Amino acid sequence: MERLLIQRLLDWKQAATRKPLLLDGARQVGKTWLVETSFGQHFGKVIKLDFLANPGLRELFTESLNPADVLENIELELGVDVDPEKDLLFFDEIGECSEALNSLKFFAEQRPDLYLCASGSNIGLLDSFPVGKVETAELFPMCFEEFVMASGNSKILQAFRKGSQTKIVHNKLWDLLLDYYFVGGMPEAVATWFSSQDIGVNERCQQVSQVHGDLLSGYMRDFGKYSGKTNASHIEMVFRNVPLQLANNIDASVKRYRFNGVIERKRTYMDLSGPIEWLEKTKLISRCYPIACEPKTPLSAYRKENFFKLFLFDIGLLGHLLDISYKEHRQQSFEYKGYLAENFVQNELRANGIYPTYSWEYQKAEIEFLFKTGEGEIVPVEVKSGRRTQAKSLRSYIERYSPERTIKLIGSVGGNEQEAQNMTWPLYYASRLKTL
Repeated sequence: MERLLIQRLLDWKQAATRKPLLLDGARQVGKTWLVETSFGQHFGKVIKLDFLANPGLRELFTESLNPADVLENIELELGVDVDPEKDLLFFDEIGECSEALNSLKFFAEQRPDLYLCASGSNIGLLDSFPVGKVETAELFPMCFEEFVMASGNSKILQAFRKGSQTKIVHNKLWDLLLDYYFVGGMPEAVATWFSSQDIGVNERCQQVSQVHGDLLSGYMRDFGKYSGKTNASHIEMVFRNVPLQLANNIDASVKRYRFNGVIERKRTYMDLSGPIEWLEKTKLISRCYPIACEPKTPLSAYRKENFFKLFLFDIGLLGHLLDISYKEHRQQSFEYKGYLAENFVQNELRANGIYPTYSWEYQKAEIEFLFKTGEGEIVPVEVKSGRRTQAKSLRSYIERYSPERTIKLIGSVGGNEQEAQNMTWPLYYASRLKTL
């Protein structure tokens, strides 16, 4: 279960001085394992304080937030010696202890030599935050590249990273993509899928579905625990409604989110803004903003706060909520359900730090994504889940705005021609947009 974010952590470790590193992400995406096990092997030992499992650890911070005092309290409580040159100090689920969160400011100012990591699943919901005193990183469900890594097929991983577009490579990667549609990127589901290859596919699917069901039950419990002033039942209604609205877009592009009919007697964005913002802050959903004019940088200048698409953070859980079976994912006809492809691309972009995302629409023409390069070029990206590559909307966009380059992401091997202007890639290469 290797994660690409490990390199970011290793770079942080190599710095001469450093701020505390705060790892944010939804529950069960693998934050604790990444820090404690994967990153932790590069240290003498990991000294972990889990504030969710042991709320009593809050007492270590109640009398003083001075790093010297906190470190002394930790050593006394855990019976360990903290070696600042070799050990990693890990504050897990730091959102459960506001005093520990506030102490990060003082560690940044007084002990920049320390290796101090923290993680949290409700960071976006906190009332206070040590702005400028921590280095932040985000962890999401495993992206498709990490899923290929987990498969253990080093040759296919190598071909994926090269961007190979041969028929043989495509067949292998497309098979993995359809598996990924069912399994998704939650680490427990991925581990279950690849660790049980010696049993029948039906039993493997049942085991993964059980993991999905347990994860969703946990999220529903969290709605009540962390919702605060926001109605927990409303949060659950919005969460369950996102897949339903996505599934209404069978052959066409995903439409903007409709507020009416989600919660009884609630019809407007203002009525649903609380649950939507809560789910976005906990990273369980994400937004894509359609732009209805000529896209120019900055794209954020053209977005409307009440006009957006909503996507679910994990495609495996999306399928589970819609009761899509593994067999349906594998069926040839099912690949044309474009909302899965769109949700996949949205999640790949977000995992690569591209957020919020944008799309374009004019009359009946729609471009699923607008990708802005580092140089400010805006590249239209049309997503075609199947092998049909006719792109009327893309032609309309080209006629109106004459972009320098265009991208089509499709369900086949794509184009081998060295066409730098109008490129056609297989869908699973969505993350390669960052190389433009």
